Amino acid sequence: MAPTGSKAVPVNRPTIKDVARHAKVSLKTVSRVINNELSVREETRERVQRAIDELDYEPDQSARSLRSATSYALGLVYDNPNPYYVISVQNGVLAACRDQGFGLQIHPCDSRVPDLADELRELVRRARLAGLVLAPPMSERMDLIRHLAGHGIRLVRILSAAEDPNDGYPCVYVDDRDAAYDITEHLIQLGHQRIGFLWGGAEHRSSPERFKGYEAALKAYDIPLDKKLVIPGDYSFEDGFRGARRLFALRDRPTAIFGSNDEIAAGVLAAAKANGIDVPYELSIAGFEDSPFSKQSWPALTTAKQATEDIARHAALRLIAELRPSAGAPPPANRGFSPQLVIRDSTARVRIAASS
Repeated sequence: MAPTGSKAVPVNRPTIKDVARHAKVSLKTVSRVINNELSVREETRERVQRAIDELDYEPDQSARSLRSATSYALGLVYDNPNPYYVISVQNGVLAACRDQGFGLQIHPCDSRVPDLADELRELVRRARLAGLVLAPPMSERMDLIRHLAGHGIRLVRILSAAEDPNDGYPCVYVDDRDAAYDITEHLIQLGHQRIGFLWGGAEHRSSPERFKGYEAALKAYDIPLDKKLVIPGDYSFEDGFRGARRLFALRDRPTAIFGSNDEIAAGVLAAAKANGIDVPYELSIAGFEDSPFSKQSWPALTTAKQATEDIARHAALRLIAELRPSAGAPPPANRGFSPQLVIRDSTARVRIAASS
């Protein structure tokens, strides 16, 4: 039994020297394996990896960066009120960083501040980051992108676009427009003619892209766009609730409402229940993104499944590929994602009133 007042002796974490000794290789070889360098023979790589696993060794990313001219950490920059989106993006980027031996610094910020470019440049300098993964809406501000790239900062954007922008700046893009078309078409094919649309934040490019999909589907089915059915707002439950109340107050109210994300749609559902409106038989509701809101609501929400975690993971891998070009390999290509329609119980055919 330890004497009273004595301090516990901390257990030393294994070091890179311990790994080298255990694997019977040099420190430089261990470093090359950790950095995924291609010059290491496969047999040696496997021996070093076994030593790492057996010793439960974890590289200190910040120490690695300080010891060399190369940085081994990325930054994730976002400004989004939706916690489910933020958590999914963080998990996706973190998975890629862990797989590739990089650290991650998460940086929430206010995209509207005038000195954002200076803030991000200082972040990269202070934290010695190798590059940035930019989430919307920062990823869609070309003035910011040009400024950061002009100061030598490597970056990859996650953005909403119907096709590869091919603007010279790497990205992972999501075709929100096509998915919004599919949702609106689904409602039209159920017999709905008056379909309300609740916008997300106007500063996010996904909002106008989703509206364009809604508008295109109405046009394809010769349904006039009624501006009274289109309500501005933000990507929040509260704006979904408020927007729905405005639509319910119309003399000729909609039989279906498309919320620009699942939080908005959940707010519509709450407003419908507060007003005694039967969902889906008096009102069909659809959202977007397939967040936990869509599955936990009752009834569960029809939505578009957006693989946010996978999208973010590919964005980080895209950036790391830029940082570690392979000799003779072509430069990495931008990758597109298309959210898929998921039909659940919140949408149904229009109820036809019984004849008198």
